[in-house]
Amino acid sequence: MTARRTHSLLLLLVGTVALSGLLPAQTEQPAQTPKTITIRMLDAKTGDPIATSDFLIRIDHKEELHGNWVQLNDDGTGKLTLPADASLVTFEAKYNGGTEIYVNCDGVRDKPSPVPHWYAISQILTSGVAAPNGCSKHTAVAKPGEIVFFVRKRNLQEQLKEYSQ
Repeated sequence: MTARRTHSLLLLLVGTVALSGLLPAQTEQPAQTPKTITIRMLDAKTGDPIATSDFLIRIDHKEELHGNWVQLNDDGTGKLTLPADASLVTFEAKYNGGTEIYVNCDGVRDKPSPVPHWYAISQILTSGVAAPNGCSKHTAVAKPGEIVFFVRKRNLQEQLKEYSQ
């Protein structure tokens, strides 16, 4: 091999390595920002806000709970910060010092027993979502970036059923 050909191959190799080091940096996706939602929880019977910092949040049909994603605001609402890639969310909240879970009124008419209702994060962010209130006639209007849901405390029959399982 001639010196000139060796030099040309060496330049080609160095150029390829230099370009290959640059290409991944050019094709990497920019970091996505987290999504922030306001949670407003209302008493189903009175329509009054209920303030709690003890939320149970699940995303994308996964079992893992994320209560630490919610910060309580001064007005009693919660500020929920979700990962950028999350697409669905469901909510629950606790009372009695975290020993009892409120009944979500969006699922009280589900038979044979209530199931979690999943909400599209994109819809919450663009138009807001007011979950149905199957416990009473109170309704609410949600603003873009806000989800409103109605809850009630468990009745005696529900408490006894839970403790007997």
